[in-house]
Amino acid sequence: MNKKMCSSGLRWLWLGVVVLIFDPASKQWVMAHFTLYESLPLLPWLNLTYVQNSGAAFSFLADKGGWQRWFFALIALAIVLTLLVFMSRTPRQKKLINCAYALIIGGALGNLFDRMVQGVVIDFIDFHVNHWHWPTFNLADTAICIGAMLVVCEGAFSPPEKAVLKKGKK
Repeated sequence: MNKKMCSSGLRWLWLGVVVLIFDPASKQWVMAHFTLYESLPLLPWLNLTYVQNSGAAFSFLADKGGWQRWFFALIALAIVLTLLVFMSRTPRQKKLINCAYALIIGGALGNLFDRMVQGVVIDFIDFHVNHWHWPTFNLADTAICIGAMLVVCEGAFSPPEKAVLKKGKK
């Protein structure tokens, strides 16, 4: 690894790579073993259900005729590039925020790959309580959500940078 990679948050990109290994593998397994809309109950509150999503989260814009595929692809690329810049400028010691960025990058690339290759995103995790079902999702979505929650936690619970700098000067 080069010096920039070792000293910056880019060192944590391996976490995004883990997402990029397990997300497509899980989607391929579902496509190989299920027919579209087939569902397998695993627990009283969890099913594996194969669905295809042409929209974004919660099937946002799914019924808009196809243009959204490219729109969401551009958004994903912009987010990935922005977060890569953030990671390159963030010290590796800031583990929480770098892990958050890496998870979001891995999830965004996992769904981007689906969108480009399949034309849709493959979803299969169906969480429900009685007859109320959360929108079906996948491992990439999970990584994005966990990463976003970590970003919020970092912002809410970390001391402001100025306070850290003043503390260090004393």
